[in-house]
Amino acid sequence: MKKSLVFSSLIFAILAQPTQAEDIGCITTTWKLIGSNHKICVQAFDDPKVQGVSCHISQAKTGGIAGAFGVAEDPSQFSIACRQVGPIIINEKLPQEETAFAEGTSLFFKETKVSRMFDEKRNTLIYVAISRKLIEGAPANSISTVPIMPWNTK
Repeated sequence: MKKSLVFSSLIFAILAQPTQAEDIGCITTTWKLIGSNHKICVQAFDDPKVQGVSCHISQAKTGGIAGAFGVAEDPSQFSIACRQVGPIIINEKLPQEETAFAEGTSLFFKETKVSRMFDEKRNTLIYVAISRKLIEGAPANSISTVPIMPWNTK
């Protein structure tokens, strides 16, 4: 019984993950003789609960041999920009704070997470990207805001 409960919880956690990002491209920042180069990579994701909002996030990716095998610890260096790309449609009441996107940035210990907040007074969506570690420390962060505006469909 316990094993099936743990397995069911694990499957639910995997399926309930926030939206997946689309890889846009990478720019080499440091050439490495052996292994992959250090680079800045850009990804795009659409807010899964707010139609008409897309975000782009750039993140530093560690190269070298460890980077080539996907086991390097990527630095907590990133930036986020979110924009209205169509009419904004919100089909359900949004919670005060919710994860819109999350991605692991190391094999075990770190993730980049984008949380969405809603500033009702200013009718603005706020996206905050943070780097979270399983150990204590001050996380790096970046912010972008999207005022909810009428969309001209001409």
